[in-house]
Amino acid sequence: MNTIISVENLCKKFTNRVRSPGIAGSIKSLFTARKEEIAAVDNINFSVKEGELIGYLGPNGAGKSTTIKMLTGILRPTSGRVLINGIDPAQDRRKVTKNIGVVFGQKTQLWWDLPVGESFNLLKAIYKIDNTDFKRRMELFNDLLHIGDFIQQQTRKLSLGQRMRADLAASLLHDPPVLFLDEPTIGLDILTRDTVRDFISKLNTTQKTTILLTTHDIVDIEMLATRLILLDRGKIQYDGNIEDFIGEYALTKILSLHLEAPRDTSWFQNAGYEVIQAEAGKHFEIKLKQEQSLAPLIDALSADGGRIAEIEVRKQDLGETLKQVYSGSRNVEL
Repeated sequence: MNTIISVENLCKKFTNRVRSPGIAGSIKSLFTARKEEIAAVDNINFSVKEGELIGYLGPNGAGKSTTIKMLTGILRPTSGRVLINGIDPAQDRRKVTKNIGVVFGQKTQLWWDLPVGESFNLLKAIYKIDNTDFKRRMELFNDLLHIGDFIQQQTRKLSLGQRMRADLAASLLHDPPVLFLDEPTIGLDILTRDTVRDFISKLNTTQKTTILLTTHDIVDIEMLATRLILLDRGKIQYDGNIEDFIGEYALTKILSLHLEAPRDTSWFQNAGYEVIQAEAGKHFEIKLKQEQSLAPLIDALSADGGRIAEIEVRKQDLGETLKQVYSGSRNVEL
C-alpha cells in the first residue's frame, strides 16, 4: 500500500504573554510583558498508508486538533513537513482540499440558513462535481445516512444527529481519498452514533478511504480502528496496534467469578481484593494486578466452603488502559 499521509518532524509553537498578577502587573505587562513559547505539537513523525483507519488519541490539550489543523492546511507548522497524497497543505491549500474531507464535531461546513440540499448543490459547484458522480454520491448517502429525511430542511433546524450526518455527506461529496474526523460522535444519541459508526466502517472497508479519527469515545476506536497513535503534551507516546497497546500497558486484569452459593462482598474486600461489580451475591468481578496469581483466592474460597461454578479472566479494556496512562499511573515510553 502507498503512503498517503506523511508527517516529518512536525512542530507547532504558540507564543504566550505571561502577565504579572494585580493591577500593577497588568499595567507593567503592557510595556514589558514576558513571553513564553508553548509547543502544542513537538517534533512528531508518523505515516499513514492508503486505506488505514487510525485512532488519534490523547487527553485534552495533547495537540490532537492542532495536528489536524496542520494536516488540513488551516494552520501552518512552525517547522517540519506534511504531505497529503504528495501535496504540502501549507504550500497549496486549495489543491489539498480536493484530496481531503474534514468533519469537526462541533462545527458545520453547511450554510446555516439554507436547506441542506442547497448546501450540497453549492459544494457541487465549488468542487466541480459532474452530475453523474453527484447523483451517485447522493444515492449512497441516502442509503447509508438517510439524509433524504431532512434534505429540504434548513441547517439551523436540524438536530445534532441530523447535522452530523449531513456534514459527513458534505465532506465526502467530492470523493476524497482522505477523511479527517474530529469528534464525529460527540453528543449524539445511541442510534445516531451507530449509524455514523456503520457509515465510517463501510466507507473505509468498501471504498478504502483513509481515515484519521480523533475522539474521546473509546467505543469509536474499539469498533473502527486497528491502529492507535497516542499523543500527550505534543509528543507521540505510542504508535501501533491497539491489542498490542493493551497487552503492553494494561496494569490490571479482570476476574469474573460465579459462585454456586451466595457470598457477601465484604468477604472479598476483607481478603484484600477490589470488587468492581457484584450481582445477587453470586457473580463478582474482581480487579487483579497483571502479575497476580489466582491460586490464593481460589484456595481461600475452597477453604471457606465456597464452590466456583464458572471462572473467567479477561484483559483490561482500552478505556481503562488509557485512563491509567492519562492519569500518569503508567509512563508510556516508545
